[in-house]
Amino acid sequence: MGRRSRKPLPEINSGSMADIAFLLLIFFLVTTTMDQEYGLPRELPRKVEEKIPPPPVKERNVLLVYVNRNNELLVNNEYGDVKSLKERVKTFIPNKTNRTDWPEKEAPEEYGSDGNTFVFQKSKGIVALQNDRLTMYKTYIEVQDILTQAFNELRNELAKEKYGKSYDELSELADKGQTDDIQEDASAKIEAIQKAIPMAISEAEPIKSK
Repeated sequence: MGRRSRKPLPEINSGSMADIAFLLLIFFLVTTTMDQEYGLPRELPRKVEEKIPPPPVKERNVLLVYVNRNNELLVNNEYGDVKSLKERVKTFIPNKTNRTDWPEKEAPEEYGSDGNTFVFQKSKGIVALQNDRLTMYKTYIEVQDILTQAFNELRNELAKEKYGKSYDELSELADKGQTDDIQEDASAKIEAIQKAIPMAISEAEPIKSK
């Protein structure tokens, strides 16, 4: 039987392990994608020192959306749901059938400039949103998002009708147009559409129901 060798084993050179770990760390940082959080663009109203009474608004021009403490919707004192809310707003605001109990329209006015004008009757309709203090934040954001989508779709339809491009397409051209002239033209059209269909959403202070 042979004798075991008592010769010590060679040590593994770990001098470059730190460099390898550092390179792997950089690789994962570069290749890993981070989840992005998306929110709703909202501009908070400025603080008003004096209490100024709101201008009078006819009842027919207001679509009242109330979200109660059970996250249920009342739309003009009728039970509604989140799924049908967008279509309700898109039908109510423009009032294409000229119902006498739906929003009035202003006199025909010309919108736009520099050869991009169109005549349009602006609606006096307003969506008034009010929540209960115990409404879930998720429901509140969902309703806000749906109301915003409704107005954006109305803008898309009007822009497509008057300019042959949707409001979203004009926004992309205004941000990333091929030339300055294209960007300026798209920006002017966007401004005209925004004036014709403003984001008429009014939000009242939450209430505490019994």
